[in-house]
Amino acid sequence: MHTTEREFVKMVLIEIKDLHASVNDIEILRGVNLKINRGEVVALLGPNGHGKSTLLQVIMGHPNYKVTKGEILYKGQDVLAMSVNERARAGLFLAMQNPSEVPGVQISDFLRAAINTKREKPIKPIELFRVIDKASKEMQMPHDLASRNLNEGFSGGEKKRHEILQMKLLKPEFAMLDEIDSGLDVDGIRIVSQQINEEKKDKTFLVISHYARLYELINPTRAIVMINGRVAIEGGMDVIKRIDQEGYEWIQVEHNINIEREDKRPIVLEICAVNERSKQ
Repeated sequence: MHTTEREFVKMVLIEIKDLHASVNDIEILRGVNLKINRGEVVALLGPNGHGKSTLLQVIMGHPNYKVTKGEILYKGQDVLAMSVNERARAGLFLAMQNPSEVPGVQISDFLRAAINTKREKPIKPIELFRVIDKASKEMQMPHDLASRNLNEGFSGGEKKRHEILQMKLLKPEFAMLDEIDSGLDVDGIRIVSQQINEEKKDKTFLVISHYARLYELINPTRAIVMINGRVAIEGGMDVIKRIDQEGYEWIQVEHNINIEREDKRPIVLEICAVNERSKQ
């Protein structure tokens, strides 16, 4: 059965057209074109410094990044015309690569404020602590999480688990995960991947990782490779496995793309964070 044009339009959740963006007057995104359909789990790969994290920050509205050309449409709406708060209320979510510590701000207060932005009536305290407690157990985080300050004194793994916990409570439609598995041990990767798989039924994901292990666990529907600030190629798990085995050099050869970088060492996709630490 062929999908009609009208049905396809309904399927598209986010569409990026010829997106250019810079930071400190240095152009990072140089014409990104990408469509992501509802229900997809898209793996976003590419050498360091080629625009992956920049793309996620621009979609979410980080003020340090200046869009100089192009469009981002989310359910047909102009994302670039929205404030960060409006984007979050519309269903966009970004799990950050390096979550900041915020001394003096209790997690319960932070989560209550975030949850209430998407509710007509404020969440009651007893319900708030119930949902935080439930999510904390699922993420295997400390029972006193609600009373702690936001990310203060957290290990790298705890910060990443807390990002996923926020995603669970805020219930976005489109979740962007920026190296959510970095800093996690084997158990942490298992827990995070399990939560991603459980959330697939009502969320769409765009996931950055340098570790093939996470992608093997969440089984993305597509793999997108960004090189030189553009989408260079796309495919399935076969692309991820080949990058894992050969690095990115084959893309340069087979697709006639000069991979710009200062570091001339081969770039490879690591199998697992734990394996990398054991090598060291």
